[in-house]
Amino acid sequence: MSQMESKIDVQALGKVAVLMGGSSSEREVSLMSGGGVLQALLARGVDAHAFDPAHHDLTELKRAGYDRCFIALHGRHGEDGTVQGALELLGIPYTGPGVMASSIAMDKIMTKRIWRFEGLPTPDWRLVASAAETEQALEALGAPMIVKPSREGSTIGLTKVTTAAQCAEAYALASRYDPEVLCEQFIEGDETTCPVLGQGAAAKALPVIRIVAPEGNYDYQNKYFTDVTQYHCPSGLPQAEEEAIQRLVEQSFRTLNCRGWARADIMIRASDRQPFLLEINTSPGMTGHSLVPMSARAAGISYEDLCLRILASASLDGLQGLEPPKHGAARAVISMGGL
Repeated sequence: MSQMESKIDVQALGKVAVLMGGSSSEREVSLMSGGGVLQALLARGVDAHAFDPAHHDLTELKRAGYDRCFIALHGRHGEDGTVQGALELLGIPYTGPGVMASSIAMDKIMTKRIWRFEGLPTPDWRLVASAAETEQALEALGAPMIVKPSREGSTIGLTKVTTAAQCAEAYALASRYDPEVLCEQFIEGDETTCPVLGQGAAAKALPVIRIVAPEGNYDYQNKYFTDVTQYHCPSGLPQAEEEAIQRLVEQSFRTLNCRGWARADIMIRASDRQPFLLEINTSPGMTGHSLVPMSARAAGISYEDLCLRILASASLDGLQGLEPPKHGAARAVISMGGL
């Protein structure tokens, strides 16, 4: 165990709920992530329990006396600020970024707008509302082009378009998952990802992972259910490139006011080695195929210690110092069903 992890008082963490499953399209992956986290915390002596919001009302967390939550939910109603807001109302600290950061990061279009405003490189894009607008986006952005839902993860609903004839089908697929469809310029080059741990000026990037998928197709199946995708960590990139990506990822994390942990995806353009931010995941996967644990291992942090470190960082949105609500208001919050 590292010196940092050895300083964590496991008993002080209290009763812990590992939120997993949920109702999003990424439920299956979330159950795998949550199962791994739960076993890791139990192995470290944490009083941890599984909690599936699809089967239990979140208000049960308060009634059952949970002291903090490890969010292992992915996608909608887990990674988009909604469960974070519910836990804020219940006064139960949770892992990962807060309400606003989670909500913005889940929305790829809003994330890109903020990054662009802050001068951080991200591929050009168009927001489209029809198959015809998707074709217009292809004319403007050029082929190939990525078409995907704005508020989904794990490459769900994503299509790589090379001709105008593919636009209608690509739009139809993406719009099944979200009425906001993002058309994004495709960046040809190395695909990488990089996690961040911490908060504010203390947030630090972990080692970069370079991803080599079969025929460049890093889709849902190749992410979680096959062993054909290659992950290089150490990345094999020149040290200057690795450090530039880490700095960029830390900037992207701080710009959205993230805390705790996250993982950013970056493409490196082959023509000039310019890195481009694609998106940032505020509740990354923790499965056997997941990338944050892989990067952490390269930094000398075991899976169990990574889970413990993330759990220890659980907090609320900076409101701990405020006077608590009157008893009536507290009862009103706790009695709200369906949070």
